[in-house]
Amino acid sequence: MRLLKLVPDNTNLKFLKWRMPFYVVSIILIALSWGLVITKGLNYGVDFAGGLEIRASFAEGEPAPVAELRERVAQLGYGEPVVQQFGAENQVSIRVRLPAEAEGDNEAAQRIANDIVSEISSNHEDFQLDGNDNVSGKVSGEFWNTAIWALVAAMVAISIYIWVRFEWQFGVGALFALFHDVSLTLGLFALFQLEFSLQIVAAILAIIGYSLNDTIVVYDRIRENLKKYRKMAMPELLDLSVNETLARTVMTSLTLFVALIPLVLFGPESLFGLSAAITFGLFVGTYSSVYMAAPILIWLGVTSNSFVPDESATDKQDRLARGEV
Repeated sequence: MRLLKLVPDNTNLKFLKWRMPFYVVSIILIALSWGLVITKGLNYGVDFAGGLEIRASFAEGEPAPVAELRERVAQLGYGEPVVQQFGAENQVSIRVRLPAEAEGDNEAAQRIANDIVSEISSNHEDFQLDGNDNVSGKVSGEFWNTAIWALVAAMVAISIYIWVRFEWQFGVGALFALFHDVSLTLGLFALFQLEFSLQIVAAILAIIGYSLNDTIVVYDRIRENLKKYRKMAMPELLDLSVNETLARTVMTSLTLFVALIPLVLFGPESLFGLSAAITFGLFVGTYSSVYMAAPILIWLGVTSNSFVPDESATDKQDRLARGEV
């Protein structure tokens, strides 16, 4: 029985031929992503925003009355609420900030939740409470700081590892690829206002891990080929290296997509943000390993001599004594 080969052995795609257009597009997408994060902001969940969140649903087939709910909850005097559809059209998320006196007081937070539920249910017989959570502002701030430090620490540690394992140019290339992947993922969440919670931070760390793994495989093959093909032009050598690792990249990515896409399409709503982030990050991580991490080595000055050890004075004298030039 013949083995299935998604990538033929003689594959020779000219990836580096399009490096400039793809780099321009990627830089534009990074700028647009951060522009969306700054202008539209991220839709922080209770983990990061703090306050009280109530999740509810109405009669199936009928869209939730978001505008009316926003007015009714605002009349209760707990500040301006954030009311958004959450999942299906008949599901809704209601978030309000807790008053200062209710911070850390579970009983006070529960009374506020009961007031909101009572106000809505008295006007909507089809109202159904799905759950509620509350997080103090202090705790949410600690969550956010910890999440930021976790992401920064992961990226810095990865860059140092690749710097030591290869050369500094490879560390810079890997860091830029990771920055590209994280930026586009944040841009996706800002564009569609998907809820950004601790789950999504875990997804971003998973994206960083996958992208790094893919990038190291490509970098390792590049380093081997730099030693093997000393006179080959860098664009050709990078194309060769990417093509030689393409079969592994395609199989790994497809295997993960097979598991993730059904989870996105048919999985529970509570896991949609997590699975969507990882699926999108898997795509951009594969792309960045080929079109971000590899081409940047040319501009950072990597050559066929990058991994040749410097000749010592003794070695030079021995070579001259043997009559070698």
